[in-house]
Amino acid sequence: MKKLALILMVAGLLMLLVGCGQQPTGTEQNPNVVETIDGGYKTYYKLSDNTWKLGNQIYKYRLEITGRMPNAAVDSTFVYLSNLPEITFEQAWKAAGLSSDTADYFDPKDAVLVELR
Repeated sequence: MKKLALILMVAGLLMLLVGCGQQPTGTEQNPNVVETIDGGYKTYYKLSDNTWKLGNQIYKYRLEITGRMPNAAVDSTFVYLSNLPEITFEQAWKAAGLSSDTADYFDPKDAVLVELR
């Protein structure tokens, strides 16, 4: 029984050292920063593969969402980095901290506010 446990442990260690996952093909690229944007709220980066980066998180989209909040005199524009292809204006202003219900806020992996105009 001890021999079997030792063999399994050694096999596990060998798998960790050798690697049992898919190896990179060599065609994958690490995108470079092509532009730094100071959004007022947060500084973020446009990457060479047309994605966006904030901290360690990569986002597929940069969404500018314009509309008029209830009882407002002028339009507002919310700029979100997002992995969601679409955000409504109502979702945007509520998630910007203007809702008292935390269920209206986005998970930072899904979207983050970087500018407000």
